[in-house]
Amino acid sequence: MEYRFLGKSGLKVSALSYGAWVTFGDQVDTDLAYQCMTAAYDAGVNFFDNAEAYGGGRAETIMGEALRRAGWRRSDVVVSTKIFWGGQYVGPGQPYHKGVNDTGLSRKHIIEGTNAALRRLQLDYVDLLFCHRPDLDTPLEETVRAMDFLVNQGKALYWGTSEWSAAQIRAAYDIARREHLVPPTMEQPQYNMFHRDRVEVEFAPLYDEIGLGTTIWSPLASGILTGKYNDGIPADSRLALPDYGWLRPIVEGPDGAAKLATVTKLAPLAKELDASLAQLAIAWCLANEDVSTVILGASKVSQITDNLGALDVAERLTPDVLERIEEILGNRPKPEQNWRGN
Repeated sequence: MEYRFLGKSGLKVSALSYGAWVTFGDQVDTDLAYQCMTAAYDAGVNFFDNAEAYGGGRAETIMGEALRRAGWRRSDVVVSTKIFWGGQYVGPGQPYHKGVNDTGLSRKHIIEGTNAALRRLQLDYVDLLFCHRPDLDTPLEETVRAMDFLVNQGKALYWGTSEWSAAQIRAAYDIARREHLVPPTMEQPQYNMFHRDRVEVEFAPLYDEIGLGTTIWSPLASGILTGKYNDGIPADSRLALPDYGWLRPIVEGPDGAAKLATVTKLAPLAKELDASLAQLAIAWCLANEDVSTVILGASKVSQITDNLGALDVAERLTPDVLERIEEILGNRPKPEQNWRGN
């Protein structure tokens, strides 16, 4: 396993990590979560990602049980959660409820939501705590102060953002520096062959200027880059899950046919590199030095094993191979673009 610093912090995370989005609670129970996490850990993965919203909190409960069962040294794992939408599920026999203050990034919800997440995870602290989305209704200084409070309380070691704009991240950083608070360390953006501009262009100044780290999600574009949707939507895929119908436009939307055609063109290159399409897509993300870790999502141990093979494939991505990929993708961001798109 390769380990990378989380931005310019001193924390090292495995270049490939494992996340609970969609799968935990929907496709993965505690036994399977334990098996998948163990397979990842045995291969050197040390970062496990979660959020209060995943499965309404069930994903944190499942991961917490798996971590307890595994019995790994706490210092050997990096665990994250994200706060914004609330975690409705507390446990068997507990009420399924979300109050008016159970969402957003108010000081109240950040502190109470984090405490609830820690109970579900059965942890005293998380290593990484993310603001899962920007909250336009809460003053940014209130959010920054609440995150600083949790870090100083020892309930989180680092805090960051997810799907924030560069301007929002920079504003939070500037508030923290001005008020002598702990600034954000990392951002969790979507990044894959079809979704590039934010990581490669919008955030570009932040990597050097504030030392931003990135824990990128959806490296397979919700599975389309695996090739499994070339002939339709399989019944056991995440796009077939009742609560994830909003993902179906990825395949069935106006750009779906073009994306599937691109995946078809990538297939011969993957075969030439002795790689699966999934391994090629993940390896391509790893080739970006501004990516601290690529979060994998898998509902089977076999998927974990296959995806981890991307580390070997990444070593075969020479400049010539990367340029061939660019020719197939045809979507290289223009360096002069900025976050406003002009």
